[in-house]
Amino acid sequence: MSCVRLLPSSLRGEITVPVSKSAAHRAVLCAALAGQDLALPENETVSDDIAATRKAVALLLDGKDTPVTLDCRESGSTLRFLIPLAAALGRTVTFTGCGRLPERPVGVYLDCLPPRGVRCETEGGLPLTVSGTLTPGEFRLPGNVSSQFITGLLLALPLLGGDSEITLTTPLQSAAYVDMTAETMRAFGAVAERTKTGWHIPGNQRYRQNVSFTVERDWSQTAFFLAAGMLGGPVELRGLNPASSQGDRAAEELFRRFGAQLAWNGGVLTARAGEFPDSVPEIDASQIPDLVPVLSAAAALVPGKVTRITHAERLRLKESDRLTAMAQGLNRLGGCVRELPDGLEITGVERLRGGTAEGCNDHRVVMALSIAALRTESETILTDAESIRKSYPDFFRDYNRLGGKAYAMGNEVTPDNLR
Repeated sequence: MSCVRLLPSSLRGEITVPVSKSAAHRAVLCAALAGQDLALPENETVSDDIAATRKAVALLLDGKDTPVTLDCRESGSTLRFLIPLAAALGRTVTFTGCGRLPERPVGVYLDCLPPRGVRCETEGGLPLTVSGTLTPGEFRLPGNVSSQFITGLLLALPLLGGDSEITLTTPLQSAAYVDMTAETMRAFGAVAERTKTGWHIPGNQRYRQNVSFTVERDWSQTAFFLAAGMLGGPVELRGLNPASSQGDRAAEELFRRFGAQLAWNGGVLTARAGEFPDSVPEIDASQIPDLVPVLSAAAALVPGKVTRITHAERLRLKESDRLTAMAQGLNRLGGCVRELPDGLEITGVERLRGGTAEGCNDHRVVMALSIAALRTESETILTDAESIRKSYPDFFRDYNRLGGKAYAMGNEVTPDNLR
């Protein structure tokens, strides 16, 4: 696997962050169901996850009624969004994937789809074959697992011939992602009505084209540059929606807690170093799981302060076990991190030592450790650098444009991504 070599540096300048991967998944699917090929910015490299969704939904909607195989690559969103859509359309579909995706849970669907007319064939994980046609009714599922299961049902149920109910049996986590789904559906003419226990979804709906729709810029990726600004800066972030419904919009307030100076001016968010706080409140990650890697990297460099991140146990089932990956990665670079059953306890230091750390084939781990590498005493080498293609293929290009010093050490990290 490829490696990247990083030298101590400071990021400063302006950048337009990429479009939101989470929002793009939803918009690509809603547009496709309306017969529209959603346009994404021409000057951005499409991430592997979005490419997987675009290809898979095109095959699903090819107008044929023969069995089809959909390769979701490493994208959990692609897999979990398309399973109920395939069932709603009555297609026989075999889902495959690579990396850790075949091991990631799909059991929620194995419980709630068969009672509603769908046959699910699997020996555990992927490949998974679904057949039969989904029928409307009540779908009971827990809210404390991935919100992707709820999103998949919300996208699919409007296509059925009758009304349906989604009933949550436990409190909802990552609620903002579900709100994003409902908001995107409305933009393309489909509605899901919130109830006390879940959602009511009228049947016999049709998705409608919306040629004026644009995908928001990504607060999840913004967080990496907020952290970089906190360690030096100033970094100016353009194109963001300050009133976004993205859950990771919380990054702005969280980095203020770490002492970052953040200010809006004319639609531009500027981040720069400030005074470190006397203490850092415990961070409940139940609604913001994707922020945990970069928050961990930032916390490792708040000297003398202890940061506890809790309710993050779901991160053990991502592209890597992100709690273990971040603890081991930061510790190998000279940090002081202790794993908790559901999170991390991080004691900040003035500067990390540097060294070699595993990227664990996880895009968010690689990017977070690259931010930590800005403040080290010597060089840092990270493995699995090409994993950034999953969500932010141009990350190292942008990192270097802002003054970072990242150098490819393998054939898989191209000069285009590190120029």
